Amino acid sequence: MAKYSEKFKFMIVKEYLEGKLGYTLLAQKHGVKSSSQVEQWVKIYDEYGKEGLRRKTKKSDYPVQFKVDVLSFMKRTGSSLMETALRFGLTNPPMITSWKKAFLEGGMEALDKPKGRSPMSDQAKNRRKNKNTDETSMTYEQKLERENELLRLEVEYLKKLRAFQMDPEAYLEKHKQRYHSNSKKNSD
Repeated sequence: MAKYSEKFKFMIVKEYLEGKLGYTLLAQKHGVKSSSQVEQWVKIYDEYGKEGLRRKTKKSDYPVQFKVDVLSFMKRTGSSLMETALRFGLTNPPMITSWKKAFLEGGMEALDKPKGRSPMSDQAKNRRKNKNTDETSMTYEQKLERENELLRLEVEYLKKLRAFQMDPEAYLEKHKQRYHSNSKKNSD
């Protein structure tokens, strides 16, 4: 996937806003792979200004519940990636697709896994060795406790999904404060 600079994106958006060329012709003219990419930049610019076109230097880590709420909203309303992203203040709509894929493949637990690899210290390497031996030697009781915890998470998710489906506006309003406070913490 090609990475474009903020300056390049802004130049294309400005050219689009001048009204001389459409998404497709601009994409062809500047060698952007897809006209939908240009359209996405324009919509993000309209919503967030030049700041929205900036590449994020630090990856945002959204809470699992936020990701679930975004996916639930998208499924319930049939909104597009772009509409959903704008609704929840996300400037990278394809991120929602990766959340959806992770959720379908591994459930809520998969949404909690950070993307990429963290550097491994000596302690982490030792813990990893111990964990590999521990997983194979887990007692039946420990396996049941683990399964029980996963089932509790699933029930909690289903309850929140049902509440969201019954009254999405009230649910979003109730949890709106939490999203804003989390996003402010992540931007510090």
